[in-house]
Amino acid sequence: MTAFARTDTRLLSQWWWSVDRWLVTALAAIVSLGVVLVLAAAPPAAARMGLDSFQLVERQLAYLALAVAILLGVSLLSPAGVRRLALLGLAGALALLALTPLAGVEINGARRWLYLAGVSVQPAELVKPVLAVSAAWLMALPRRGESVPGDFAALVLVALTAGLLMAQPDLGQTLLVAATWGAQLFVAGLAWVWVAAGGAVVLAGMVAAYATLPYVAERIDAFLAPGTASYQVDRALTAFERGGLLGTGPGEGTVKASLPDAHADFILAVAGEEFGGVVCAAIVGLFAFVVLRGFVRLLQDDNLFVVLAGTGLLTSFGLQAAINMGSTLHLIPTKGMTLPLVSYGGSSLVGVALAMGMLVALTRRGRSPEGEA
Repeated sequence: MTAFARTDTRLLSQWWWSVDRWLVTALAAIVSLGVVLVLAAAPPAAARMGLDSFQLVERQLAYLALAVAILLGVSLLSPAGVRRLALLGLAGALALLALTPLAGVEINGARRWLYLAGVSVQPAELVKPVLAVSAAWLMALPRRGESVPGDFAALVLVALTAGLLMAQPDLGQTLLVAATWGAQLFVAGLAWVWVAAGGAVVLAGMVAAYATLPYVAERIDAFLAPGTASYQVDRALTAFERGGLLGTGPGEGTVKASLPDAHADFILAVAGEEFGGVVCAAIVGLFAFVVLRGFVRLLQDDNLFVVLAGTGLLTSFGLQAAINMGSTLHLIPTKGMTLPLVSYGGSSLVGVALAMGMLVALTRRGRSPEGEA
């Protein structure tokens, strides 16, 4: 029995009966697993940084409280409200992206982080959801009979974002943004020939990046060389080997003590060692469920903006999770990308919470006509 009756007219009750409760439950399960894994992985990382054992855990819980508030708050919006929020957010996110190469903190030759009021912010994590929704709105306009060059305007926004990301440089996030927009174009009715042409452009860009960006060439060469793996990947694979099917037990993992990003990009390795392959499979299943459930919900909607925006949000969410897991398992070259809602990191948590809040809002049932975008 739920805490809300169908006849209850309070805002939270109306929200509960209008959202996809399976989707919300799966997101809550991912967040809960993230808390458990950060509790396991963050203390050793804090010790290496000279911090108190639970200082990173406390930070993550504070970020998580903010992220949950954002997700729930945004999920209450109408499609028109989501669109307005995305357009305002995009203006701010692009400004931060433009500022990052100039005033950001340089780490390993890249500037991807800004310090604002003493808080470290990664603008790339914030721009992805608002760009996906803004591009969806622009692409929907001409298909609804509006005399607006929406596809061209979306192309300009995506190209501008990609240019600012490459100025950092950040090839991984650039490819993720391009792939998200490509998925939206395909759903909008882009002909196969243009899909192939877009793929060729992306491939050419990757070849150019390999030829001009040393860190890209280094990672690809290390991945392709037989029997070689980076230190972190090697330690991650050792963690999976030690964990086996059922794991060594909560808190019993040892690899996390020597795996620098065990709490962030390689948190799946901590799950593999301490909880085993069964739990890792469950994590994969939860991410797959969110993506598939989201698309099933979108198939039932006749609002083109909602369908395109939801496609972008789900594609970005699913691809980021796949890239993180693939890197950890040495299936693709390493890329510093977090596991959504699981890895340590405030910008990632807030960005993904914003995206999922928008998705929940867009897939709510019983929307009023005046709430349509």
